[in-house]
Amino acid sequence: MIELTGITWNHTRGYLPMVATAQRFSELHPDVSITWHKRSLQQFADAPLTDLATRFDLMVIDHPSIGEAAHHHLLLPLDEHLPAAFLADQAANSVGRSHASYNYKGHQYALAIDAATPVSGCRPDLMKRAGVAPPATWDDLLALARRGLVTVPAIPIDSLMNLFMLANALDAEPFTQPGEVIAEAPGIRALTLLRELVQLSAPGSLDRNPIRTWQLLADSDTVAYCPFAYGYSNYSRAGYAGNILRTGGLVTFNGKPLRSTLGGAGLAVSRTCKHPEDALAYAEFVAGPDTQKSLYAQSGGQPGHRAAWLDPALNAATTNFFANTLPTLDAAWVRPRFPGFIAFQDAASKLVHDYLIHGGAESQVLEQMNSALANAQRKTA
Repeated sequence: MIELTGITWNHTRGYLPMVATAQRFSELHPDVSITWHKRSLQQFADAPLTDLATRFDLMVIDHPSIGEAAHHHLLLPLDEHLPAAFLADQAANSVGRSHASYNYKGHQYALAIDAATPVSGCRPDLMKRAGVAPPATWDDLLALARRGLVTVPAIPIDSLMNLFMLANALDAEPFTQPGEVIAEAPGIRALTLLRELVQLSAPGSLDRNPIRTWQLLADSDTVAYCPFAYGYSNYSRAGYAGNILRTGGLVTFNGKPLRSTLGGAGLAVSRTCKHPEDALAYAEFVAGPDTQKSLYAQSGGQPGHRAAWLDPALNAATTNFFANTLPTLDAAWVRPRFPGFIAFQDAASKLVHDYLIHGGAESQVLEQMNSALANAQRKTA
C-alpha cells in the first residue's frame, strides 16, 4: 500500500474537499491511501513551508510562499511532471490570476484548486428590516457603518490586505518602487481611511478573521453587511449556517470598484515525497474541471477552475455566489512572492493592526513597513 499524507487548513472549505477527493482517488486507485491533516487559517497564511515540506507529501498552500519554497527547493516544479495540455487548460481556465500566482521564475509550483479574494456579503433580511440597500460607494459604506450595520475582518493579516486594496484604489500600487511598500502620501490616506472604517465597524472586528466575520453575519440580529472579506461560498449554501448570506462585488472609490488582494489556495507536491507519481496523479485529479465542479465543490470546496464558477447547478446551490463574485476575482491584485515575503507580511500586518487599535503617525507606520521589507529582503539575499 502506498501511503501519502497532506496538510491543509481547518475549515469546511479547506479540509472536507481534500478528504472527499482523497477517498474517491483511493477508490479508483486501491493501492494508494491519502491521509489529510489540518492547521489553522493563520498558520496557513504565515507559517513557513520548510518544516511542512519534510513532513507531508501534499500541501495546500498560499501563493505568497511560492518564492521562498522555490528558493529552498521545497516543491516539485509541476511543469516538469504534468502534461503540458493539462497545465494549458489550467491557465486558460484560471479564476483571475490564481493559476499564475503559483508560477515563479518560469516554473509552476502548485495547482490553483481554490480561488478567493475579498468580496462583499450581506443578510438580505436584516438589510430589508433596516430599510437600506447594499452600499454602492465608499461614502455609502461609511454611512451604513455609522448605523452599526457593518463588520469587517481586521485581524493583522486581513488589515494589511485591506491596506493594499486601498492603496490600489488611490492609484498607488504597492511595491512598485524599490524599498518602498506604499508611497507616503497615498499610504497615509489609505491608513486613515482604513482606520475610520474599522472604528465604525461592529465591536470585535479587530479580532475577527474572515471565517468568524461570515459566521457573525450569518448569526447576527443586527450586523447586516460586510464590505470585503475573503469569500466563503459555504455561507451562501442552504443548511450551512443559521442564515444564508448573499455576496457581491465591492463598493466604488473615486468612481472605480475597489480591487481586493487575491487569496485562494494551491495544491503542491513536496520534493521529499517518496511516491511522486501517485501524488502528482492525485493533484491532477483534484484540479481537473470534472472534479472541481462536482465532487470538490459539492464537498464544500471553493474551486479554482473557471468551469465550476460558471456552472449553473453550482450557482443555484450557492445563491449565485460564484457568478456574483467572479468579476471581483478576475480584477484582484496579486501580492509579491519573493523569498522573505512571508516574514515581511507577518511584521507589516502587526504594524498596521497596532495602528488601527492605537492610532499614531501614519508616516511612521509606513517607514516601519519599509524597514520590515528591507529586513526580509536582506535575510534572503
